[in-house]
Amino acid sequence: MCPIRKLPVFRAFEKQELAFMHRFKRGELAVDKGATVLVEGAHSAHLYTVLSGWGFRYKLLADGRRQILNYLMPGDLIGLQGSLMGEMRHSVEALAPMLLCVFERDKLAELYRDHPGLAFDITWIASREELILDENLLSIGRRSAMERVAYLIAFIAARADLVGLNGREKPEFSLTQQHIADTLGLSLVHTNKTIRRLVERKLVRWADRACSVVDFQGLLAIARWEGITKEQRPLL
Repeated sequence: MCPIRKLPVFRAFEKQELAFMHRFKRGELAVDKGATVLVEGAHSAHLYTVLSGWGFRYKLLADGRRQILNYLMPGDLIGLQGSLMGEMRHSVEALAPMLLCVFERDKLAELYRDHPGLAFDITWIASREELILDENLLSIGRRSAMERVAYLIAFIAARADLVGLNGREKPEFSLTQQHIADTLGLSLVHTNKTIRRLVERKLVRWADRACSVVDFQGLLAIARWEGITKEQRPLL
């Protein structure tokens, strides 16, 4: 039994879809914190769904500078880009120990041919990723540093709440300030100063490389963001 299927945020499978998913699944993979799950330029025979833990997608410039693209949490699909384009165009790293459900990429054609509901689900997942990237681009292009950091922390907190990350009501996020800087295009010094301002306003708590939210609504107000719409979503 999939450990996250019971969460109310995920839609239920039809009987024939569930039977296919059992054939589609090849097993489970445990990943250590800090390990690389997929590497840019690599060819992978598998797709993955995050069952527990979390990680991030990123790209590197030739000189080693890193841009974090998005954060991965339970229910998120990893490796679709590489399946459709032949090779990965980004890398994936685990921020905490992760458990991944492994699927065989070769069965994607059968999924699209025989299970239009699941095919729509993959389209929905890709569209949702596009929406997230749109919001990230808005942050980098138009939000101030304070608004950027407030949005990122609120966004991660909202997503974590929906999927019960770590089983906590108010989860702590094992982010470093370097992760935030690499996500938002800020210098480490500017990131540190901005986080201190949020701490002083009693909006977040930051200690020992972990962040927790104190005032979620306050973060939303600073970020000028309405939050995540709570609706059922697909799960592969």
